[in-house]
Amino acid sequence: MERHLRAARLATFAYFVLNGFLMGMWIVHIPTIEQRAGIGHATLGWLLLLLGAGAFGGMQAVGPLTDRFGARTVVPLSAALCSATVALPGLAGNVWTLGAALLALGVGNGCLDVSMNAHAVQVEHAYRRPVMSAFHATFSIGGVFAALVGAGTLGWGWSPATTLSAVAALGLAVSLLAAPLLLFSERPPAPDPAAPAATGRRRTPRHIWMLAVLALMIMLCEGVANDWSTLHLRRVLDAPPATAALAYGAFATAMTVGRLLADRFAARYGPTAILRYGASVAALGLAAAALSDWIPLALAGWAVFGAGLSGCVPQLFSAAGHADQDAAGANVSRVAGLGYLGMLAGPAVIGPLTRFVPLDVTFFLPVAFCVVAACSAGIVRPRAHVPGRVELETAG
Repeated sequence: MERHLRAARLATFAYFVLNGFLMGMWIVHIPTIEQRAGIGHATLGWLLLLLGAGAFGGMQAVGPLTDRFGARTVVPLSAALCSATVALPGLAGNVWTLGAALLALGVGNGCLDVSMNAHAVQVEHAYRRPVMSAFHATFSIGGVFAALVGAGTLGWGWSPATTLSAVAALGLAVSLLAAPLLLFSERPPAPDPAAPAATGRRRTPRHIWMLAVLALMIMLCEGVANDWSTLHLRRVLDAPPATAALAYGAFATAMTVGRLLADRFAARYGPTAILRYGASVAALGLAAAALSDWIPLALAGWAVFGAGLSGCVPQLFSAAGHADQDAAGANVSRVAGLGYLGMLAGPAVIGPLTRFVPLDVTFFLPVAFCVVAACSAGIVRPRAHVPGRVELETAG
């Protein structure tokens, strides 16, 4: 059984790496695909909303399906869908086909994101110790692989259609090969025939929505770093382009390393401490970056921001999945879906604010969100689940 559990953990790592690799390969080919489709930056920005909408829809649809059919079934199918659809943007020749391709890719990404996280919760439950953060770290590693591979294929003159089709084939192979190693779902006991039948729909508990709101705040902070860290050093501190690029590099590297270490700290100090002190450290790091007029200190601030945030989202996903084993997929889909909206909202929120205040001042909004997360950290404290307890919402 222990060997099977280790195999399931390795398979889950494979799906997280695959997800990061697939999305990273799309990202590194954006400029070439944009040129091939004959569109401008503004049009691309609107089309990326279709990618986000597809991901959100896929997340909401696949959560209940994962609970019903089990992650062992849904994860490989989701990975295959995400792998197949990553080839579509490379084949798109105009704005309409690219829009349809991004919508399909978004659905595949959303399905894989939620289903693999639901299985990660199942693995963590079997291990009886925190392992979620390491899974999220391997997603980032998949993105690093994509950057290296994409740079190589672009340098060799490969077209996006050729590269992404090859990536799709590789992804389909990984999806199938890793599938037999996944865990079987633990089925709840059959209901007592003598008990009165429950009518109505299962209602998402209030604390799951609270976790989802915190995920929105934390992932908005991540989105701010993704979209504005380099611009902050370039425009506010007048750093050279090469130096400015180090801001995101410092953030991403610190976040990856932090996630590789966060499980050990969570096992020793608990998820509440990880969220409370992690969010507090993140707030201090971003505040330092925003207030500094010295480039090295600003870079250090972005690195501290990444290190602080690194363990926060995995604790939220883990808490949602463990809240009710019978509805882990649906609960994770709520938290992941709202969190994903937060990631997309980063540029949408900060951009308009810069019309009224300087860019560095707008960063105090995500600082405030980090403070709220730190103050609300008790929400991830493990809850005792009472078997058979179901919250219902009457029809109508």
